[in-house]
Amino acid sequence: MLLDKLTRKQEIHQTAAKLFNEMGFNAISMRDLAAELDIKASSLYNHISSKDEILSDIILNIGSQFTEGMLAIVNQEEDVITQLEQLISLHVGIVVDNPDAIGCLNNDWKHLNPESKSRLVKMRNDYEEQFRRIIKRGIVESKIVNLNPEVILFSLLSTLRSMNIWYSKKGSDDVNELTRQVKSILLEGVKVK
Repeated sequence: MLLDKLTRKQEIHQTAAKLFNEMGFNAISMRDLAAELDIKASSLYNHISSKDEILSDIILNIGSQFTEGMLAIVNQEEDVITQLEQLISLHVGIVVDNPDAIGCLNNDWKHLNPESKSRLVKMRNDYEEQFRRIIKRGIVESKIVNLNPEVILFSLLSTLRSMNIWYSKKGSDDVNELTRQVKSILLEGVKVK
């Protein structure tokens, strides 16, 4: 997205996500954010009510992208391998489009207010349960190796959830090739041959 096409609130969220990801939520003040945006701190309050609101908006927006993507995938009723490929593509796409927001999700979710934290935990649990069901179905259908579904889930999700660390350092100019390689690496270990 081009900066001149962002709303002021989107620009605040994008800049805050970058700062939170680089320095940590607690290390960034509203003054720091205002300075980065080249506006007065008091002007921020025309667009947001607090730093906590910004963090909640950033993290719950990313959580919603994963939730909506998962629902679209499971509602297509594709075969298990196709669904896993689509989930990997979903993760790679969200990481590539939002590396700083993913960093906030991974590192700063514990700073959410209780209501937002509860919403995020529910989204995460529902997402993981859908992922788990796909894996279990794949095992029953002999398309995924008959190993502990929790180990498979943990292995896939831990790699996908930490992709932003690698991506922010190394990046990739060819997102399609990155997606292809991640699919190949992750799925070759779980597909029945």
